Amino acid sequence: MDFFSTQNILVHIPLGVGGYDLSWIEAVGTVAGLLCIWLASLEKIINYFFGLINVTLFAVIFFQIQLYASLLLQLFFFVANVYGWYAWSRQNEAQEAELKIRWLPLPKALGWGAVCVIAIALMTFWIDPVFAFLTRSAVGIMQGLGLQVVMPQLQPDAFPFWDSSMMVLSIVAMILMTRKYVENWLLWVVINVISVMIFARQGVYAMSLEYAILTLIALNGSRLWIKSAREHGSHALSS
Repeated sequence: MDFFSTQNILVHIPLGVGGYDLSWIEAVGTVAGLLCIWLASLEKIINYFFGLINVTLFAVIFFQIQLYASLLLQLFFFVANVYGWYAWSRQNEAQEAELKIRWLPLPKALGWGAVCVIAIALMTFWIDPVFAFLTRSAVGIMQGLGLQVVMPQLQPDAFPFWDSSMMVLSIVAMILMTRKYVENWLLWVVINVISVMIFARQGVYAMSLEYAILTLIALNGSRLWIKSAREHGSHALSS
């Protein structure tokens, strides 16, 4: 069984026009992603193990379907998962986790908010050339490694603003999660709701359902982390 091939179908899901063929690699990657988010909401460090499985398998998928810019984004998430695992595992002299769940201090929150607004605005107008550049870079890197890849035909983005919002907010949310800031879950809720709407509009109902589940997990994560932040004094100063 060629597990890593997107042509190796696990099940046909009768949703939308023609249904959706779910491959083994996508199924395992998706389950790993769901476990990652669920365990992160419970503040379990093992979430990063499943996160690494998720981004690795999705990078393989994006390679096969020639979404090279998305592949590079998975590499960023891979590094972020490794860093998050390290940051969450650090302990203080009392053998307690050094990082505590807390809210962003107001100056940092305003700073991250400004970064998001500016980055989304820029990406909305430049998303096609940015992804073309990332794709060319990925193709060049892989060709340099001896892989037989060609530059795919790129189409204009169907939803420039929403795609830009998801990309920017996902990067920021991942960074905030590695530092145990509550706001990461609020961003994931926004990201997942946008994803549900876009995938439903595109007729990819299986993906829309997946992100609906992720939205529920993110809402639960918000509830649990807000409660924990209150117990820890919420605005404790730390980097």
